[in-house]
Amino acid sequence: MTEDEIRSAYIEELVRVAPDLDPTEIAGSDHLQDDLELDSMDILNLVIALNQRFGVAIAEADYPQIATPDLAAAFLAQKI
Repeated sequence: MTEDEIRSAYIEELVRVAPDLDPTEIAGSDHLQDDLELDSMDILNLVIALNQRFGVAIAEADYPQIATPDLAAAFLAQKI
């Protein structure tokens, strides 16, 4: 799976968690809290969704590694 495919899958899961987001307007550098205004419960739900989709456990200490689509794609590519 390429980083672009992972980024697309990440955005799909992100939009499932926060359906008010428009996937066509999410940039790779958009921060979950600062730019997309997700709260801590949304982020926890995203972590659960990513775990189910990719089979990767994401420790709380690694949450900064999934804070943007670009960071998440690079992080998950190493874990898959």
